[in-house]
Amino acid sequence: MGHDNWRSSAITRNLGLRFPILQGPFGSGHSSAELAAAVTNAGGLGAYGAHHLSGEEILALAGDIRRRCDGPFNLNLWIPREKEWGPASDPARELAYLQRLAPMYRELSLLEPAHAENPLHRFEDQVEAVLEARPAVFSFVFGIPTPSILARCAERGIRTLGAATTVAEAVALEAAGVDMVIASGLEAGGHRPAFLTEPDPRSLLTTFTLLPQVRDAVSIPVIAAGGIADRRGVRAAMALGADAVQVGTAFLACNESGASRLHKRLLHQQGSTDTVLTRVASGRMARYIRNRLTESSAGWPDPALPYPFQMSLTQSLSRASMDRNLPDFATMAAGQTAGLCRHFSAAELMAALIEDPAQAAAPTT
Repeated sequence: MGHDNWRSSAITRNLGLRFPILQGPFGSGHSSAELAAAVTNAGGLGAYGAHHLSGEEILALAGDIRRRCDGPFNLNLWIPREKEWGPASDPARELAYLQRLAPMYRELSLLEPAHAENPLHRFEDQVEAVLEARPAVFSFVFGIPTPSILARCAERGIRTLGAATTVAEAVALEAAGVDMVIASGLEAGGHRPAFLTEPDPRSLLTTFTLLPQVRDAVSIPVIAAGGIADRRGVRAAMALGADAVQVGTAFLACNESGASRLHKRLLHQQGSTDTVLTRVASGRMARYIRNRLTESSAGWPDPALPYPFQMSLTQSLSRASMDRNLPDFATMAAGQTAGLCRHFSAAELMAALIEDPAQAAAPTT
């Protein structure tokens, strides 16, 4: 596909991009203003996963990104659920999990948590900050914002982007008036953004199975996400009807991302990085690099406590494991393309995603 075709994409026209490449928005500090700006400066859409930030922090972040680039960027939030899937937390169940985690904490000479907590910021404050910041794109996972939020985004010229893991979710997003939809397959790293039904690991759809069905079901622009880390994946997604692609894991492996050195090193271990879907880290299904923590769930009394209580039990364990360069108990998001991570800078990765592989491989004179 030539550059003229790229520039004719609905996404590039709507957002003023040179190329229909979106950076995945990573939560929990894995995003960075430096990475978002680097992707935007290279002609794509940089992004920042801001669900762990307060309203004031989101405003400061937007200012930081704007100081680093002049182009559009995307801020991402998590839609709060009124009710988490699975049984509600209770003291006996919580104690059972604490007892399972205690040996891991002791192994790292850490004091285990006394109880599970809710560390989340108020979603309403976060939304107000995003509206004030006026990014080019407000993206979200785990649901659909209220009609009033969508209307206020439209009034401010903010494009909205929702994530779908099924055709029904994509249809629901379009029906609500969301501007663009991400078709997210099972290969994607990090949390599964499902919101209509509980995801069953036995029946999840791959990106290239979900994408053409979503394309046939909606008229708004569709972005493919999951299993795309190089030009071959980009070409395949565009051939199946995508207006753009969202690349996550390959950007997470770049120097500019906020991931730990350990995390990035494992992503660059070509062919040897195994990933699994699990609820052990946060209570919600997510894809992480396989380690002792992910495998420990087999012996637990239940799959997990509800989000975010499960996350509060594993968070400090994960941070300490990464600080000590020990992968055993670290929660490290990664898609199934981890074995394809080749690049160490966002600019190099962007060039690889948009160039013809045959031309890129040709010797220079």
